[in-house]
Amino acid sequence: MKAVGFLILAAASINTVAGFQLSTSKRITTTTVPTQLTMTSTTENPPSNADHTLYDLPVSNNGARCRIILYKKNISTKQVEIISPMTLGGLKSEEYLKKSPQGLMPCLSIQKKDNPYGITSLAESDTIARYLLSEYSTLSPSFLPDHPKSNQICRWHDMYLTTIQGCLYKPASRFPIGDYADRKSAIAAYRKNLNIIESFLGEEESNYLCGEEVSLADAALFPSAVFAAYILPKFDEDLENPQPALPPRLRKWFDNLRKNDEVFSKVYDEIMDP
Repeated sequence: MKAVGFLILAAASINTVAGFQLSTSKRITTTTVPTQLTMTSTTENPPSNADHTLYDLPVSNNGARCRIILYKKNISTKQVEIISPMTLGGLKSEEYLKKSPQGLMPCLSIQKKDNPYGITSLAESDTIARYLLSEYSTLSPSFLPDHPKSNQICRWHDMYLTTIQGCLYKPASRFPIGDYADRKSAIAAYRKNLNIIESFLGEEESNYLCGEEVSLADAALFPSAVFAAYILPKFDEDLENPQPALPPRLRKWFDNLRKNDEVFSKVYDEIMDP
């Protein structure tokens, strides 16, 4: 069964992330990406010697936002190495909680010698993503970090989609989610906010959400759209003829990136079948 399929069935436990049960084995498959980066996870790895360590797993849609930036900018493993949280004992281990107090992923450890920031680890994917854009600003693409539309989409995504995305896979025993007492009302709100995000796009047709250059909005929304495209139809009232998971312009954008952009295609495969 594909990774996203597990999200529907898995109940959250101490070694789960967003309903997806983490492997407790010492090694999971290494995923080669289109650049120099590889995603490794083993409890027997020595501490990373890279400037940064990104603790993440392929199935994480929030972590995928950061991975898209790394892959697009062709950032090497000497600069950022991607490692599973299981190398520290899992999301709720004492060592991992020192880095990510909520026990969530992704988490970025800053290990470079010339660290002027007074902080050695960052949690929350938007914070990590914007740090990476600043730290590696000389590498293209820029991801348009100051673009108003991109920032509006990112904020809406983080406030009104990811906060209730558990409706796509958490068991009924884990409800309510946010303000929503049941799956039906939460999914209705999820669809409503996808439509609101589509309304931000305007009338101009383009390959990316903010024109012909990839933006942080693309990196943030695409991985969540992978979840939505796969799971939303499974909860439709008419399973024989489910309504489209994404509104029309977002669906066209999503299909185009999945088929024609090498990095987005790779991230799609990572999430669906790690």
